[in-house]
Amino acid sequence: MLNRVIDFSLGNRLLVLMVVGILALSSVFMMAKLPLDAFPDVTDVLVQINTVAPALNPIEIEPAISAKIEQAMAGIPKIKLVRSISKFGLSQVTLVFEDGTDIFQARSQVLERLQSVEMPPGIERPKLGPIATGLGEIFHYMVTCASGTMFGPRLAQDFLIRPRLVSLPGVAEVNSWGGFEKQFQILVDPVRLLKHGLRFQDVFEAD
Repeated sequence: MLNRVIDFSLGNRLLVLMVVGILALSSVFMMAKLPLDAFPDVTDVLVQINTVAPALNPIEIEPAISAKIEQAMAGIPKIKLVRSISKFGLSQVTLVFEDGTDIFQARSQVLERLQSVEMPPGIERPKLGPIATGLGEIFHYMVTCASGTMFGPRLAQDFLIRPRLVSLPGVAEVNSWGGFEKQFQILVDPVRLLKHGLRFQDVFEAD
């Protein structure tokens, strides 16, 4: 077989040179369009579900939020693995799908299932993480304040650091959790409400 290939090549030198030249030019053309990545993303297709619960600790978050979401996600087509992490004030459920699964279709199915999950009173609805994989998480950082109020680090994160980071090209999302969030509370005096003939509902509905 090898001798026949050699004999054909020697007998058709011009044809062989033309084929080699075409292959070489095609290779150069394709290399110019080849996307290069120093750290190629080889992770699975995954969807993350984040639920913020500032008033709950990990022991409370696991049965009240994480376990409910995991049960609701069971049976989704092409799903390989469901895992969760319950931290103080945060529940994160990660769904791993089979290779080749369309990420947008997977997120659509997850959103549909989330509609049936009931959250504890006062807890915001779960939100999907950005379309990114585990390698898309660049780094974790902590904001501290040597002086000032205990609300300073969270205020700096929410109003100074985070807006600048999300404006950078390639940054999909900046998640903030922990710290003391500044709140404004209205303390209602029931005696004064009765004096003016008002109810608590009137206060809630006031513009």
